[in-house]
Amino acid sequence: MSGMSATPLLKVRDLRVQFGAQTVVQGIDLDIVAGEKVALVGESGSGKTVSALAILRLLDDARISGSVQFDGRELGNLTARQMRSLRGKDIAMIFQEPMTALNPLHPVGRQIAEVLELHEALPRRAAWSRAVELLAQMGIADPVRRALNYPHQLSGGQRQRVMIAMALACRPRLLLADEPTTALDVTVRRQILDLLDALQAEYGLALLFITHDLNLVRRYAHRVAVMQQGRVVEAGAVETVFTAPQHPYTRMLLQSRPRRLVQAPAGRTEQACVLRARKLDVRFAQNSGFWRKRWHPVLQDISLDLPAAQTLGVVGESGSGKSTLALTLLGLLRRQGGTLDLLGSDPATLTPRALRPLRAQAQIVFQDPFSSLSPRRTVAQIVEEGLEIHRPALSSAQRQQRAQDMLAEVGLPLTHAEMQRYPHAFSGGQRQRVAIARALILEPKILILDEPTSALDVSVQQQVLEILADLQRRHGLAYVLISHDLAVIAALAHRVMVLHEGKVVEEGPVDAVLRAPQQPYTQALLAASDIPV
Repeated sequence: MSGMSATPLLKVRDLRVQFGAQTVVQGIDLDIVAGEKVALVGESGSGKTVSALAILRLLDDARISGSVQFDGRELGNLTARQMRSLRGKDIAMIFQEPMTALNPLHPVGRQIAEVLELHEALPRRAAWSRAVELLAQMGIADPVRRALNYPHQLSGGQRQRVMIAMALACRPRLLLADEPTTALDVTVRRQILDLLDALQAEYGLALLFITHDLNLVRRYAHRVAVMQQGRVVEAGAVETVFTAPQHPYTRMLLQSRPRRLVQAPAGRTEQACVLRARKLDVRFAQNSGFWRKRWHPVLQDISLDLPAAQTLGVVGESGSGKSTLALTLLGLLRRQGGTLDLLGSDPATLTPRALRPLRAQAQIVFQDPFSSLSPRRTVAQIVEEGLEIHRPALSSAQRQQRAQDMLAEVGLPLTHAEMQRYPHAFSGGQRQRVAIARALILEPKILILDEPTSALDVSVQQQVLEILADLQRRHGLAYVLISHDLAVIAALAHRVMVLHEGKVVEEGPVDAVLRAPQQPYTQALLAASDIPV
């Protein structure tokens, strides 16, 4: 920080945000100078994302007061047209949920190119070439082909990298990054952070980094501000705050870290398996000229066994096939080869009527809670929906009570009035807990968890992991836990499978694989992670 200017590029004073009668940001002050990385941390719902959106004046239904100055200009005095010119060029934002931030009707390459055409007046062909280059810089394999893909054709981590490429396209002076590495595996995370470091060194990029990953803050940020219930309760240099935190809330956050919650199984009993797969093969069809299709392999020769009351962890880089495996195991994607036994049945051979009882026993928590929760249904309707279908004998009052109890179990106690709100009214971490409650309310035997804690802050992450471990002990639940966070895998999994480019490169007990990995790819994942080995 020695070479940084003392004049703030971004100067925020007494910023307040009010929705109706509720004040959610209560007078925060913040300075960021050119070339500085400032982290904003706090639990889900503390006001971090709302503060960033208020800075960019992206909250139409809120009352915003206070002063926000960028390079000496008061943003509150700018016209809507001036703000549009500023956004994307001088100030860019990486949104928390890329699936909802990206346009589903356009290829991702076109969306990146559009930013360059609007703000830098690049010709269409040049903008497309630059978009492909940016995708390659983000570590996306085969960027020419991926640029033609639509958002739903990419994995969560790949969509996140597209969002980052779009934000960095015009080399902004200030970047507001809302959980930019949440869906990224550890190796790509390091690659993206190294790229941001290079841009800072070259262009003096200033960064407001909103995250719940305290290890990332410790390694990456210069200063940190800790938010609780809409207020900044502590701020200062990262080393000072992390070494000697003054506020009890900061100390609580620093002490929250996933810890081992399950014991190694005494032995693997073949008869106890609730899920068994042999030589699964999944390919996606892609157009390759008029009336021609080219088949792209996504999963190849995947075999696994999952006994009752155990957890199989699945790790690997973004795009390695983890989410595709989850959907295939539930029969939600058609496979081209292999056999599957899910609670004694193969979903591919069942009629829709015969499949319905199986769906209640095998549930999934999807990676992106915002896109998996209906925006037209209240939280009460979302959580109770499974009971309406599979437990029709329950009364409306009984369904409501069960939904409230389940939400409280996953760390989201809501009143009856709060349960009538829609998903957009909740933070990303709160939506993730709604998704978990919806899956657990039917008391399934198998639960597939696709990045279940990626949007959760550290304290709630540990709380949810403890809930999952307790439910497993009490009800004999079997989990397939998909995560890029090896600390989460170490906390909850009994066995771990490492995927790379659709193939299993290593598999075995968690302790054996994480302490003494045999394959170079697994060794690289561990080297880039923050867990002790």
